[in-house]
Amino acid sequence: MENKIIVRKYEEKDLPAMIRIWNEVVEDGVAFPQEECLDEKTGAEFFAAQTYTAVAENMENGQVLGLYILHPNNVGRCGHICNASYAVSRDSRGLHIGEKLVKDCVAQGKVHGFRVLQFNAVVASNVHARHLYERVGFRQLGVIPGGFRLKNGEYEDICPYYIELINTVDE
Repeated sequence: MENKIIVRKYEEKDLPAMIRIWNEVVEDGVAFPQEECLDEKTGAEFFAAQTYTAVAENMENGQVLGLYILHPNNVGRCGHICNASYAVSRDSRGLHIGEKLVKDCVAQGKVHGFRVLQFNAVVASNVHARHLYERVGFRQLGVIPGGFRLKNGEYEDICPYYIELINTVDE
């Protein structure tokens, strides 16, 4: 199935699946800082407000399997640094969809004029994501002890990552 998955700009018809997938990750409480789920209205506004939003679609059946959002990480003199979040549906994890999303996001970051892509809060125990980022060329900046409050109320370390977009080679 891997070759039948494309990453493309989202369309309005994708919103129900995108909101469901985003909310799965929020409800899991182990990766996203958000605590509030999106509804039809807030989801449409949220995804439209991003610099770029994309979905991973199974071309065989049109099913949306994952998504990412890309937006500035800061403003003004740091506005050239972008940030992104990735979400893959529970049923589609382990199919290398995250890798397709991350690689497309790096390319879109360049297209949109960003120079660096930075992740502020990668939860230390999210080893699959961390290994993926390192494989793609991201570098870990350090560790922030107890920087993420898990759904169960415990605190876990976060590991910021970055990649220079101006020096990466397109695949």
